[in-house]
Amino acid sequence: MNTQTISPGLEGQRRDGVLYTPNRKKHASLSTPSFRFTNYEIEEDGAHRQAELFYLQKQIQSQTPMVIVLEDGEKLEGQIEWYDRGVLKIRGRAKTLIYKSAIKYMYKLGEAGQ
Repeated sequence: MNTQTISPGLEGQRRDGVLYTPNRKKHASLSTPSFRFTNYEIEEDGAHRQAELFYLQKQIQSQTPMVIVLEDGEKLEGQIEWYDRGVLKIRGRAKTLIYKSAIKYMYKLGEAGQ
């Protein structure tokens, strides 16, 4: 089984619950993300949590091809197969587990200027 785990770099530092990496590039030309995960350690708002669960479940049921952009700028394409509070399982070229904390944003394939 080809399963990878992608996690935030160890060189980063946490400040107020947000991961800051020293060599992070700024992307001013990116459009507004279609979905962004919230940090539930900081914000325990049930409405945001329910919106996330609804969005993910809808994408799983319709098997929507997604693009997941990680904090370091890497883009992964695939369909969301499974999720829990801290991890997404993506089926693309390989099955990949991605920590939600490593995700910058995600959008449907073909939406944001592809």
